[in-house]
This record gives sequence, structure tokens and C-alpha cells, in this order.
Amino acid sequence: MLEATSSVRCISDTARWVAYFRARESERPDALFRDPYAERLAGERGFHIANTLPEGNKHEWAWVARTYLFDKFLAAEIQDGADLVVNLAAGLDARPYRMDLPASLHWVEVDLPEIVAYKNEMLNGESPRCHLERIALDLSDVAGRRKLFADLHRRARKIVVLTEGLLIYFTAEEVAAFARDLAAGDHFATWIIDLTSPGQLKLMQRTSGAQLSDAGAAFKFGPPEGPKFFVPHGWTPKDVRGLLQTAAQFNRSPKGLLPVVLDSDWNPGNFPWTGVCLLTRT
Repeated sequence: MLEATSSVRCISDTARWVAYFRARESERPDALFRDPYAERLAGERGFHIANTLPEGNKHEWAWVARTYLFDKFLAAEIQDGADLVVNLAAGLDARPYRMDLPASLHWVEVDLPEIVAYKNEMLNGESPRCHLERIALDLSDVAGRRKLFADLHRRARKIVVLTEGLLIYFTAEEVAAFARDLAAGDHFATWIIDLTSPGQLKLMQRTSGAQLSDAGAAFKFGPPEGPKFFVPHGWTPKDVRGLLQTAAQFNRSPKGLLPVVLDSDWNPGNFPWTGVCLLTRT
């Protein structure tokens, strides 16, 4: 038996937590996506975290909406000619296996060594639908990631980058530096991110964020500028979709919560808001 006090041990455990929600969604007859690998990847620990972390199992609609929006934005970018997908802090994402992808597409996943090793073990024998490569790297290693970005830049002409569930663990200064490092290569055409307002960040820090902070995975990034934060650092918001707005579209939003549409010109401030943004290189 896993002990409740050991719910989240490190930042890598959050990937198992996210996989749990994909597994739950895949069980529904009206699922917005199907991930046949999610339950295996989440494992016993993923289910334990979701059901013992404060409010860990409360906002399933938000996790599902986030996955759906990343899928939607990514599919459109591939349709528009992206020839390389770079998933930074890929966690236990199974998109190269579950999405309808061209066989000629190249896909690179980057994450911490322990996540890469675990994923290789769990998906051993499974066949991705495109060319897939995994790279073990701590993305807080500035020199290491710059070297990686330079190498990836040489591999393709139109690159789409995903950072799902990553930026919230960085400070604003670290996110700005990260954005500039990506913008240094003109082949990095688009970047799909999730973003949280300062108001939502405070709510998250008071609930599940407290235990995550103890595990070295503190929530830090919720810019008051909203998507405009990225403009001085080489990226322009092209499309912005709120999680609550998306959940309401599919009758998944909690009762009593009304969605607010946020475009790239509105700063959410202390209003609780979380969404997914498509950025284009300036």
C-alpha cells in the first residue's frame, strides 16, 4: 500500500497525475480523445496521487480541456506543414502513439532521465505513428537546452514546440529566458503553451500547490500581462482558448462557473483563468 503522506515525491510524479486524467477521459463513451496507454503510464501511483492530493481529483474537466486544446492546436500546425514536433517536458504524453499523424513527421520528446527511462520501459514494444526520438535533459540546464535547440533547428524547416504543464514551475525570469532561447532559431515557427492568471495561480498555490511545493514542484508562473508576457521575448499570441470556455462547449464545466473569453489583448490579472495559447515567432 502507498502511504498518503508520500503522494507526490518529486516533479516527475506530476506526469503520472496527468496521465490519470487521460485514462479517466478515455473510459467515457463521449471522450474528447482516447489514450489507450494512459492507465498503464499513470500506474498505481498516478491514481494514488489524484485521489490523495488536496483537490487532486476535483478539476478533471480542466485537465481534459487542456489535453483537447493541445491536440487541436497541434493537429492544425501539422496540417499547416510543420515537419518537426518538439515536446519539451513531455512527461508521459502518448500523442505520437494515439494521434492521427503522417508517417513522415519527426517528433522529439525531451524530459528528465527518470521519466525517459520509465516511458521507454512502459511503451516498449509499442509502435509510434511517426519518427519518434526521446532525449534525456533537464531543461533548467541553460547551456544544455541551447545546444539542443541549435541541433533541432538544423533538423527541420518548420518546428512546432509544445510545453504542456512546464512553464508554471519556472519563475517569470526563467520563462523569459526560455522564450528567448527558442526564438533565437527562426525554424521554431509556433509554440503551444498553457498559461495561468495570477488569480488562478494563488488559488492553486493554496490547495494542491502546497504539497507540490514540498516535493520541489512549486507553482511559480502566472504573469499579470497574460499572453502578452511573451511579446518582448520573441513570441506573439495568435490564438487563446480558456479551459473553462472549452469545457463548457462540451458540457463538462462545473455548475455555477461561467466561462470568460480571453483574447490576446486582455490581461486576466487576479481573475481566475487558465488556458492554452498558440504563439508565433515574431
